[in-house]
Amino acid sequence: MATTERPEGKGLGDRVYDMVFHSYFWRSIFRSGYPNTPRNQMLAVATNVFLHLHPTRIHRTHVRITHTFCLGGLSFFLFLGLTLTGVLLMFYYVPSVERAYQDMQILETDVRFGMLMRNLHRWMAHGMVLTVFMHMMRVFYTGAYKPPREFNWIVGVVLFVLTLLLSFTGYLLPWDELAFWAITVGTNMVGSAPLLGPPNRFVLIGGFDVGAAALIRFYTLHVIGLPLMAAIFMTVHFWRIRRDGGLARPL
Repeated sequence: MATTERPEGKGLGDRVYDMVFHSYFWRSIFRSGYPNTPRNQMLAVATNVFLHLHPTRIHRTHVRITHTFCLGGLSFFLFLGLTLTGVLLMFYYVPSVERAYQDMQILETDVRFGMLMRNLHRWMAHGMVLTVFMHMMRVFYTGAYKPPREFNWIVGVVLFVLTLLLSFTGYLLPWDELAFWAITVGTNMVGSAPLLGPPNRFVLIGGFDVGAAALIRFYTLHVIGLPLMAAIFMTVHFWRIRRDGGLARPL
């Protein structure tokens, strides 16, 4: 006479596991199953809207900290931090000649954690310039710019230029003596170029001298134009890394 076994013997942990990972709610979000097998791990990456830009498999050398020193990732997270602190600073700053310097003083003295917020933005900007430069040096000295990655090297050069321009345009926004004369010297260097130098300087500062027009132009470039361009080129940069076979292996 045949008998049927009752599904007894499951502990509390197994029942909780089944309730969570075998529930309708979980399966409606993660349709490839819990990523406990190589196949499900690859499907979890490939079908996730946030992770699909990453390769499903990487070489074991890519997870070594000495391979890339995470300089590209550090640059990206510094950009995210700059975006967050920059948005917070926009609540307390008005890009006008009459209010810019006063707003910065009020931010440091009257706004709670205002000085911390400004200093975070400032030092992360310096750090991003440094990490992007070191990242490009690492790519160059390890030969990661060679075919088929030469196009992505050009994208990286564009991102480096955008990083420098972001730092340059943000330098004028406090509207103090240091910022005013630094931008004056910088734009005079642009104007000293032959042929296109003077017209480019005029377009950059909106006149013949650094004033209100230069401040509003630098502010617009700093908070809208350049960050948007940087985000677009970063997306292309990450996408090309995957299309070109992932990170380049050490020589």
